[in-house]
Amino acid sequence: MKAFSCLNYTDMDMDASTAHGTLHLIPVTLGDTDPHLSLAHSALHAARALDYFLAENAKTARQFLKSIGHPKALRELQIESFDKDSSPERATELLQALTAGRSAGVLSEAGCPAIADPGALLVAAAHRMHIRVVPHIGPSAMMLALMASGFNGQRFAFHGYLPVPRDECRRAIVLRENESRAQGMTQIFIETPYRNDQLLQTFLGTCAGTSRLCVASDLTLATESVRSATITEWKANCGEIGRRPSVFLLYAS
Repeated sequence: MKAFSCLNYTDMDMDASTAHGTLHLIPVTLGDTDPHLSLAHSALHAARALDYFLAENAKTARQFLKSIGHPKALRELQIESFDKDSSPERATELLQALTAGRSAGVLSEAGCPAIADPGALLVAAAHRMHIRVVPHIGPSAMMLALMASGFNGQRFAFHGYLPVPRDECRRAIVLRENESRAQGMTQIFIETPYRNDQLLQTFLGTCAGTSRLCVASDLTLATESVRSATITEWKANCGEIGRRPSVFLLYAS
């Protein structure tokens, strides 16, 4: 049998660090809250040490960097936009500075970069360019919602947004509900806040009464709420979610 050899990870990182900078994935808060309460010290320390940032939104990135007490004046920081319309070629272009030894931080609009976030293209480009990627500890709405749901945390799938047209949305929900029932899988979705209550009603009008639905809203904020109940229980006492950032989880047993 042919033997394959692998580079030692430590050696590989050391070799890369002599020529390349590092791409730091810096989590941000999930809303208007003190970053020192929900972000790890190591993440804050890394962000304060950088002067080059790749952000989904430059304005909110500046607000975040000001809130963590970045030691440099904001005008001295280089913040480049990388949003949902940015291309893999743009990612490669923005990372050229790292091949010359400069380090950068990726900032999402909320939570962890590269999860339901265009920053994933930057991370993929960094790996192609042999640039070290360092993820830092911070809040992920999907993971926090899964933790709080009481649903299966060993088998789950995140599907992002459901289709907007009602009939397409219903068909997608039925598909995922059947998949959940067959495989014991938790299905996770997000929605644009102004369509939260519309989506909730679609779940209630589509799913079996015994299926369980969890809605987790405003996670980590003072207004946080998490409700996990059967569809029948939701119908008996529904209420409104309102325009709050929310995660929907479905589990059919």
